[in-house]
Amino acid sequence: MSNIFLSSPVTLGLRNGLFLGVFFNAVVSSSAAFAEETRQLDSHEHGVGELNIAVDGSTVAIELHAPGADIVGFEYVAKSFDDRLTVKKALKSLSHPLELFLLPDPAECRVTEAEAHLETEGVHDDHADHDDHAEGPVHSEFHATYTLVCNNLSALTEITFAYFDAFENALELEVQLLTASGAQAFEVKRTNPTLDLRGMF
Repeated sequence: MSNIFLSSPVTLGLRNGLFLGVFFNAVVSSSAAFAEETRQLDSHEHGVGELNIAVDGSTVAIELHAPGADIVGFEYVAKSFDDRLTVKKALKSLSHPLELFLLPDPAECRVTEAEAHLETEGVHDDHADHDDHAEGPVHSEFHATYTLVCNNLSALTEITFAYFDAFENALELEVQLLTASGAQAFEVKRTNPTLDLRGMF
């Protein structure tokens, strides 16, 4: 398995990253809605990604999982210049959550942490005994984590998914939302790219 991480100033520091990891571990362990922690990359469905959102006070933690085919149109290891450039552009785009997930201006949300990386499974290192190993299919998945602070959470009444405009192969996001009132699940499709959050906070 190999990983390609975004190397960019938008990754804003260890403190926020630690908070996001601890916060998501807590909400995942407390809700059946987030039960598939050991999901393998080869179980994903092309066209369908996952978006987990957890809200604690004014802090909104977001985690995105999307098949490589949805984001860049392929899942093989990027080796050519053009493919590597496509991956680099995708990671840059994924590092700007408020351009992908549009929030109402009155909510006054700002990004304090953003990180995106590409994880690839089924890639073998070069070993002397490489011929002894059967080649399996390669699966890749983009992961992104974000931390936002919203000064007026009650004004967070909807999310518009410009994500579908940015990534033409993405068809649907399965959204899990965890708030103080509990966990809820939604399906947001390209054909209706708005999630109504009225009364959630």
